[in-house]
Amino acid sequence: MAKGQTREGPRIGDLVTLHPQTESFAAAQKFRLDEFQVEACKSLESGRSVLVAAPTGAGKTIVGEFAIHLAMQTSDQKAFYTTPMKALSNQKFRELQEVYGAEQVGLLTGDVNINGDARVVVMTTEVLRNMLYADSTALRGLRYVVMDEVHYLADRFRGAVWEEVIIHLPAAVRLVSLSATVSNAEEFGDWLDTVRGDTEVIVSETRPVPLEQHVLVRGDLLPLFDERAGAAAAQVNHELMRMRGGQAHAANSAFFDARRSGRRRGSYHRPGPPRRAERIDRPEVVHLLERSNLLPAIFFIFSRVGCDAAVQQVRRSGLQLTTAEERREIREVIQDRTAMLPDEDLAALGFWEWAENLERGLASHHAGLLPAFKEVVEELFQRKLVKVVFATETLALGINMPARTVVLEKLEKFNGEARVAITSGEYTQLTGRAGRRGIDVEGHAVVQWTESMDPQAVAALASRRTYPLNSSFRPTYNMAVNLIDQFGRERAREVLESSFAQFQADRAVVGLARQVKDAEESLAGYQKAMTCELGDFAEYAAIRRDLSDLEKLNRRDTTAGRGTREKREREINGLRRRMTRHACHKCPDREEHARWGERYWKLKRQTDKTRRQIENRTGTVARQFDRILDVLAALDYVRFEGSDATITEAGSRMKRIYGDRDLLVAESLRTGIWKNLDAASLAALACALVYEPRGRDGEQVDPRSLPRGAFRLALEETERLWAELDDLEQDFRLPGTQPVATGLAGPMHLWARGGQLDRVLAEADLAAGDFVRWAKQTIDLLDQLSQVADGELARTARRALDAVRRGIVAYSSL
Repeated sequence: MAKGQTREGPRIGDLVTLHPQTESFAAAQKFRLDEFQVEACKSLESGRSVLVAAPTGAGKTIVGEFAIHLAMQTSDQKAFYTTPMKALSNQKFRELQEVYGAEQVGLLTGDVNINGDARVVVMTTEVLRNMLYADSTALRGLRYVVMDEVHYLADRFRGAVWEEVIIHLPAAVRLVSLSATVSNAEEFGDWLDTVRGDTEVIVSETRPVPLEQHVLVRGDLLPLFDERAGAAAAQVNHELMRMRGGQAHAANSAFFDARRSGRRRGSYHRPGPPRRAERIDRPEVVHLLERSNLLPAIFFIFSRVGCDAAVQQVRRSGLQLTTAEERREIREVIQDRTAMLPDEDLAALGFWEWAENLERGLASHHAGLLPAFKEVVEELFQRKLVKVVFATETLALGINMPARTVVLEKLEKFNGEARVAITSGEYTQLTGRAGRRGIDVEGHAVVQWTESMDPQAVAALASRRTYPLNSSFRPTYNMAVNLIDQFGRERAREVLESSFAQFQADRAVVGLARQVKDAEESLAGYQKAMTCELGDFAEYAAIRRDLSDLEKLNRRDTTAGRGTREKREREINGLRRRMTRHACHKCPDREEHARWGERYWKLKRQTDKTRRQIENRTGTVARQFDRILDVLAALDYVRFEGSDATITEAGSRMKRIYGDRDLLVAESLRTGIWKNLDAASLAALACALVYEPRGRDGEQVDPRSLPRGAFRLALEETERLWAELDDLEQDFRLPGTQPVATGLAGPMHLWARGGQLDRVLAEADLAAGDFVRWAKQTIDLLDQLSQVADGELARTARRALDAVRRGIVAYSSL
């Protein structure tokens, strides 16, 4: 196990002690494997699961690729590679195709199904969760599952899916969990070891490319830390400390002078009187980085509008960062990747201006950008053709776009409610993009000076690695019916007790739940061993046990009165008569069965005690599950049978409905309130069920802008049904779900009727990328409806799906 910082990795010639597959795989790589990579590969080859936590760009995915390599060595084994985002899935799909060939690699992202029966399949985590619940035949032969960016488990909207997958994967599957550097990796690894079995935790905090930290003051880059104090001291540069209050000594471009002359960085002089430490314009910053050979660079700006405005600002300055040959290559890539888009759509997307910016070496990258455009930006940046990208923080979440330099213009962002300082974990994630392995000797992180900046606070951000991984797991209605159908109520509660959420709430509960699970297996074995052909030996053993307990009590309790003792004697005699008359009393193997029976009852007493311990502890997840079951029982999706529960026909339908409004969708189907909708109206209503407006934008919609006729009636019925369900949930102390959001219903209706893109985007007041994202989620719900609805509504859902999946939406699904 490698914990903490890793040493220099072994050379191929030193790998004589490694397992053969690790050695051959390592020899085939372009880079020499680091120690943490070798340790992880050895653990996998030894049959263990692994959790690998390492900085961005350290090469964690090599471990996942090794798992695939292992699976491909045996003809009957499969490997799945899961990612949190479709863009990451698409990227990994292309990479693995280059290694193993198109026929061996598949892609499943909800709206794309390519070669799904391949031996190596890349997919989003939700797709794998759905396969597990459906007991898909594609799971046969599955040996390895790679969960890339597993720290997404903390995402409050989608994180629960990661835990569902981890808990439900077959026991024989080895899990490869790849995480950013988190401060509680060992805790997460302990949980994985508890629920998945033998799991090796491998942590590396060493960046493959060292990171230099700077503060940009006027036209000067000053080191954040005073290197003359020594690495261990990590003292803040005294020049920066003198700048508090808005005054600063000019550093006379000491950093650049040092780079040109070869002097040690940090050895600069202090000429002139103090002056204001004013910010310089973005074009000047870009030009400064270009002169200093610090491009390509990513500027992180926590605003989509800010990213686009930054590109225009630099463009207006006249900066040209590309050569004629580079511009020719850029045009070829743009033409190749956008040839399928209609000219009228290109105009609506601002294509010509976007392409001109790319030819200058400039681009923005954010969620509002059309997926096809984002892919072009990513490819051009990776090919070193685009030199500067202005991006939101979403770029830091796994896309392979390392740069030589990362620039942070501000150290605060708007979180939807207020401006807040970024965390040390976010700072680490953002600056982790700086430094390209095999290209750069060092990466550079640049923070722009502001009058309110505290250098000590910046230093704290840069030096801490406090990025805790906290569970966001919570039971849902869909999860509940799937668990009940698979395991029954009690076993389902035990599964939930094994979640990372419960593990963090009370670590002991998970261990106790594991004890109960192991004990149940032993109890089943004991029960089989004490089976008697003559009768129910468990019943006979219970009589013997009660008789023995009562006889012991009678012997020990010497203070009991005459009446009590006489009563006990009568009970003892009665038990003896029942025992001798029982059919199993005459069994020739009675004492052998009895020994197993004694073991059974002893273990059962211990197990019952453990169950009570679990019940008396926090039990927050299981209690939430019980409340969800109460709601489902009130609506007849499940029925209680004593202490157990079974799902009804309506519950069977809900098993295949996924999403935050699963109960509302299921009830709408059951009550038939959507049966009179045409394809466009159903698309609009499905959009209203998946759409989540940003902040308060789009919450208030003028009813006159919504489609008329059957849509209005169906919407009113859906909103009435939502209100009833919300009341029911509150009765059972559940938080309820968000109301239907109609902000995009009108534009989606227009799009499904064949409306032009420019008109749809104008009516939606959304960026193209946002519209495509919501259109894809609408398609996902329509696809579910086409499979679970009855008769004509299912056919309408299929027509609606086809109507939405056209133009830029269809292209973005390729």
